[in-house]
Amino acid sequence: MIVSALAITLLTFASPQSTEWEWVQAHDLTFEGQGWANVDSPFDRLPKTAKGVVRDPVWNLSRDSSGMAVRFVTDSTAIACRWSLRKSTLAMPHMPATGVSGVDLYVRDTEGVWRWLACPRPTKQNMTATLISDLPEGTREYLLYLPLYNGVQSLEVGVAAGSELKPGFTRAKAKSQPIVFYGTSITHGACASRPGMTHPAILGRRLERPIINLGFSGNGTMDLEMADLMSELDAAVYVIDCLPNMNAPGISERVVPFVKRLRELRPQIPILLVEDRSFANAFLQPKKQARHAASRAALRTGFDSLIKNGTKKLYYLEGAELIGNEDTVDASHPTDLGFVRQAGVFEGMLKEMLRRP
Repeated sequence: MIVSALAITLLTFASPQSTEWEWVQAHDLTFEGQGWANVDSPFDRLPKTAKGVVRDPVWNLSRDSSGMAVRFVTDSTAIACRWSLRKSTLAMPHMPATGVSGVDLYVRDTEGVWRWLACPRPTKQNMTATLISDLPEGTREYLLYLPLYNGVQSLEVGVAAGSELKPGFTRAKAKSQPIVFYGTSITHGACASRPGMTHPAILGRRLERPIINLGFSGNGTMDLEMADLMSELDAAVYVIDCLPNMNAPGISERVVPFVKRLRELRPQIPILLVEDRSFANAFLQPKKQARHAASRAALRTGFDSLIKNGTKKLYYLEGAELIGNEDTVDASHPTDLGFVRQAGVFEGMLKEMLRRP
């Protein structure tokens, strides 16, 4: 039976199997990807104290649920979800509703590997959907990602009445600290076809770590207020991936103060500075080539200065290989292929950083 401490409601709705569902709130399961408990709305990415401190566009984008996920264990042969969205716009011209406003279900297989299972198509603000049915008998752990570019007002997981449903397995202490990603629309998730296909989500599964996504579309600009907020998170690694939203003068002005502030507040947590990805068509666009060269030179100069002045546990990731020629929707934002490629470039560096004492 469902764990007695969980609030349960029963609902029967029309489906091919006319399943009677038992529903549990997402926060009563293992809820990951939310760095703060003192939030204005249950699925916000920044604490309510950030309102009026961060710039208004950052605050508004922080209402999107990108990076959040629910882990749970059940023996149900069918799984459903019902969720209510903040915004009525379900898709963008270059990104489908499944990524902008959908949920995305994975299951851990018998080898311990996370494998994709289901992603329903959102068609309205208040959704109820059977994610998967006709599952073989057995108890399994599942992982459900929340929407990338829409906010969530409420979310419940449904299992067939009489099934067991409980929080996901406890992570080993050595892997309980999250990797915190701070960046731009790419980190935010544009333009993944579904929430589990961003590079932070992919890396979370590969590295078996919770992740916190602080990507803010068009607004990842190394604001000192964000350094202060990030320092409140006891992270395994801080990833700073802001160059696509900045120019060389801005990078030169901000990177050293940003890293110094973060290092002052969190002396021991590794920090990764990431160059901008190359525009996919930059090979025939001299102005874009010049932008990349200038931005990367500014970041490298800041990195070298910080290292020279004794900053410890600071790492650098070059951007030339982050995106390939056929990996984007618009030369800038990755497709799923681009996110898989990007995750592969990040993975080796993050593994090295996590291994070091």
